[in-house]
Amino acid sequence: MAPSSSRPTSHLLPLLPTLLVSVLLASAAGGNWSGNELPELGGDDGLHREILRDETVLRLAELGKISDGEGYLERTFLSPASIRATAVIISWMKDAGLTTWVDQMGNIHGRFEPANSTKEALLIGSHMDTVIDAGIYDGSLGIICAISALKVLKVTGKLQRLTRPVEVIAFSDEEGVRFQTTFLGSAAVAGTLPESILQVSDKSGTTVQDVLKMNSFEATATAISQTRYNPESVGSYVEVHIEQGPVLEALRYPLGVVKGIAGQTRLKVIVDGSQGHAGTVPMKLRRDPMVAAAELVVTLERLCKEPNKLLAYDEECSCFTEESLAGLVCTVGELLTWPSASNVIPGQVNFTVDIRAMDDKVRETIVTSFSRLVLQRCDDRLVDCRVEHKHSAPATPCDPELTSQLKRAARSTVSAMPGRAAAAETAVLMSGAGHDAMAMAKLTKVGMVFVRCRGGVSHSPEESVMDDDVWAAGLALVNFIEQAAAPEPPVVADEQDAAAVAEL
Repeated sequence: MAPSSSRPTSHLLPLLPTLLVSVLLASAAGGNWSGNELPELGGDDGLHREILRDETVLRLAELGKISDGEGYLERTFLSPASIRATAVIISWMKDAGLTTWVDQMGNIHGRFEPANSTKEALLIGSHMDTVIDAGIYDGSLGIICAISALKVLKVTGKLQRLTRPVEVIAFSDEEGVRFQTTFLGSAAVAGTLPESILQVSDKSGTTVQDVLKMNSFEATATAISQTRYNPESVGSYVEVHIEQGPVLEALRYPLGVVKGIAGQTRLKVIVDGSQGHAGTVPMKLRRDPMVAAAELVVTLERLCKEPNKLLAYDEECSCFTEESLAGLVCTVGELLTWPSASNVIPGQVNFTVDIRAMDDKVRETIVTSFSRLVLQRCDDRLVDCRVEHKHSAPATPCDPELTSQLKRAARSTVSAMPGRAAAAETAVLMSGAGHDAMAMAKLTKVGMVFVRCRGGVSHSPEESVMDDDVWAAGLALVNFIEQAAAPEPPVVADEQDAAAVAEL
């Protein structure tokens, strides 16, 4: 549940060191805040509020209503709602003056191609799929803000002046809800999606290949390989995303830039015991996988809260600094039992494990240590256990030069917004959540902008972003695109030429 509007944000400040936030403060100026409320940035002053705020917010709400669920938001890979959303997003891209198409993995593309341009493209994107019972901003904000930014350039006559191709991509799958494998869309564009993905099935037994065929895609390895972009044709990828954490709210900044994305490992733990009658099997004779699983969940929690107390000496626990361990988080998000009856001792229990850390060595060590502890605890309880590795991704650093450009764009945007003092501060954050930028980093250099969200709440209908923060994100993209894809300024020979250039 998101905190009420009367709850102060100061309670979040002690969390900042733990979240590995680097904040560059050149002065104490910045934000007009009063009481416990987050400030609104009112007015327009030629800052394209009608498109970047009002229309964008309306479109976020419209896309949020396109759902496979009744009374909640759910939109998974190539579901009926996803197909309906595709048509809507294409119409918005065309409205911004972009050429559109859908590739063989269901990704939606909208591109502006300057005449006779040989420069590498700037890609901007995020994902159109959602978790179950989702909020309306996760993924969608990045897509719609990018479309709105290009629409502003179109209506102001600046789009045709760009010398570099700019393309918006709405990725078909990032969350991995349906097929339990993330980045189907962006991995296809990056060229890292394996052919074997076609045979992965969802809980109903339907494969990725089946779903593609049902939606009139070719569904072949060749077709998927054709989705891949040539690295030489792409200069960079940028993603705008809600922070999904409380840091920007605590700092009272609408925007921040991302230094890097945490590495992630997903495991499935399967515990087999002896199924039996709940009333007739004595406690001392039971091989109960549920109790063993409960102990393993608590063991994981302790391992990630106090790693140095459980790590073995040969795992070099002493080499980890407090800073490297600070971003470590571990989660059991799903637990299933068989046969799942109140009067039956389960025969099998399986659960998922999600381990994330900024430091890859920390993450790998925790995975190894937990796997060892699983076998030890299961031996003690006379049950059989195995650990399956489902997904692993290394930490992804963002490109320093791209990050600096995004930082300048964010700072100049906040300075220009009505009601804000000149912004000399920029928040630089690490992301604990995975993003399409992780997959796209295999193709090109990446950068990210985070947008403040209420209470840090995400993957929930309680997700909330202030309208003016949506505005700020769109305006930052406009500023960034203009500096990244606009014509190079002429070389100034002397002060007189400089004055002439300044008047242009």
